[in-house]
Amino acid sequence: MVGSCEKIMIFYFFAFFLKLQGGMSNELYNTIARVTDGIYEGIAIGGDVFPGSTLSDHVLRFNNIPQVKMIVVLGELGGQDEYSLVEALKQGKVNKPVVAWVSGTCARLFKSEVQFGHAGAKSGGELESAQAKNQALKDAGAVVPTSYEALETAIKETFEKLVEAGKITPVKEVKPPQIPEDLNIAIKSGRVRAPTHIISTISDDRGEEPCYAGVPMSSIVEQGYGVGDVISLLWFKRSLPRYCTKFIEICIMLCADHGPCVSGAHNTIVTARAGKDLVSSLVSGLLTIGPRFGGAIDDAARYFKDAYDRGLTAYEFVESMKKKGIRVPGIGHRIKRGDNRDKRVELLQLFARTNFPSVKYMEYAVQVETYTLSKANNLVLNVDGAIGSLFLDLLAGSGMFTKQEIDEIIEIGYLNGLFVLARSIGLIGHTFDQKRLKQPLYRHPWEDVLYTK
Repeated sequence: MVGSCEKIMIFYFFAFFLKLQGGMSNELYNTIARVTDGIYEGIAIGGDVFPGSTLSDHVLRFNNIPQVKMIVVLGELGGQDEYSLVEALKQGKVNKPVVAWVSGTCARLFKSEVQFGHAGAKSGGELESAQAKNQALKDAGAVVPTSYEALETAIKETFEKLVEAGKITPVKEVKPPQIPEDLNIAIKSGRVRAPTHIISTISDDRGEEPCYAGVPMSSIVEQGYGVGDVISLLWFKRSLPRYCTKFIEICIMLCADHGPCVSGAHNTIVTARAGKDLVSSLVSGLLTIGPRFGGAIDDAARYFKDAYDRGLTAYEFVESMKKKGIRVPGIGHRIKRGDNRDKRVELLQLFARTNFPSVKYMEYAVQVETYTLSKANNLVLNVDGAIGSLFLDLLAGSGMFTKQEIDEIIEIGYLNGLFVLARSIGLIGHTFDQKRLKQPLYRHPWEDVLYTK
């Protein structure tokens, strides 16, 4: 309440060292704040060998400050500085109420001489005892309570008398603003929800252990989950049947690498030989993945599903794509032929026919392949087409996905994500291989370039 014209003066006196004055000052400030309208000024004097001022110096100064209406003094046994205040009171130099108490009255209860917490808080004779000082202050006209516990009441009563006499106009108590509750505590208790900038529904690392789609990490390990199971939790937010997760793992193994000559591996090798780091080398290879290299899985699934669901025959489907000028995704290979099938495709088909409840989409893709092979011997079902059609069978046959969810999975790019994940293994391997072999900077041979105008 600093700034009010009606204030109390608290004068806080100790005849001992400074180091412990803060605690008693705070206690007295709190006491005064409870029963009056505030403190004008607070001063502490310790038991210095050469003090710069005395108790009476400040009391007389406060007596001349109009805003100060009463003075509160807290002393302690030891020393005789309180007697300077006694003399000032007797001589009529102080005309404002003084409430005072000297602590240490318990010293007489001890049989031997006792020194309190401060070097100066030691009675050197009867005059320096707390009882003698309190009696002298009382006789001089100060308001002295019977104990420290009664000091608050004495301050309160003195203040109220000044109010009744019209010497103090109490300052209206201002209700302090409520301190907002700590956000972390409120969130933890469930009373508020902080605005979020990121939403995550697949994992949670806030508890004792991370969870994938609600499954604790310890359970994943204890129950022998594989990579396919982890993918099903983090990608599809559910535990898929074992044949599904096994199929995912087979896809990863079969697509992990396809030699150093494909575009992705080539880019990774060139980057690694340029001295770049692992991440740069990996990314340079991944950036080649697209409609012409590994990125046709989603498109193959999308077109095969649309054609099958609409009841188009293989002939109708292929010819309609031809009219649109669109190559059939998942059909065609630069090396494989009708008489030299891709072994990876055969392995995937064998596993699906043995374990999947239904392979209707895959069989439809085979019908398309039969028709395209009648056009050209290299228009075989490639690994992208096999994975795309079989993933449709996995999603539809598991009974765990709605039609809307299946459409969304294909649209988002889940299936290409599978190829990206798998091929990253091989690209990392090519990076390590080149660095292990300490291969120099790559330069493409001139004879492999057709220079023309």
